Amino acid sequence: MRVSGVDIPKQKRVIVAITYVKGIGNAIAKKVIEATKIDGSTRVKDLTQKQEDLLRNIIEKQYKTEGDLRREVDANIKRLKDIKSYRGSRHAKRLPTRGQRTKTNSRTTRGNIRNKATSGKKPDAQKT
Repeated sequence: MRVSGVDIPKQKRVIVAITYVKGIGNAIAKKVIEATKIDGSTRVKDLTQKQEDLLRNIIEKQYKTEGDLRREVDANIKRLKDIKSYRGSRHAKRLPTRGQRTKTNSRTTRGNIRNKATSGKKPDAQKT
C-alpha cells in the first residue's frame, strides 16, 4: 500500500504503519483511524481495497505530507535566511537554532566530527 508516495509496511498495525509518512505522527494517526472507523490494531495486509482508498484519501486531502511539507519547511527556513534573522543565520551556519549550548552537545547539527586532542603530545623531533 502506498500513501503520499511512501510504501507502508504490510506486517505492522495500521496505526503504526501510517506514521511512516512524513507529517503523520501518533496524534494525527489516531485522528485518521477514528475518522475512517478502522480498527487500529488491524494489520495493513488485512485491509480491504475500500479501506485503503479511504485511508489514502483522508491523509492526502486533509494533511500536508511528504513533498508539500518538506517544501513548506524549506521555504520557511529560506525566508528566515532572507530576512537575516538570528534563527536564519544559525540555520545558514548549521548550528542549533533554539538556544542550545554549542561548546558541547551539538554533534547532531554540527556533524559528528571529533577533533583529536593535541595537548600532552610530544613535539616532533628537531632537525639535525
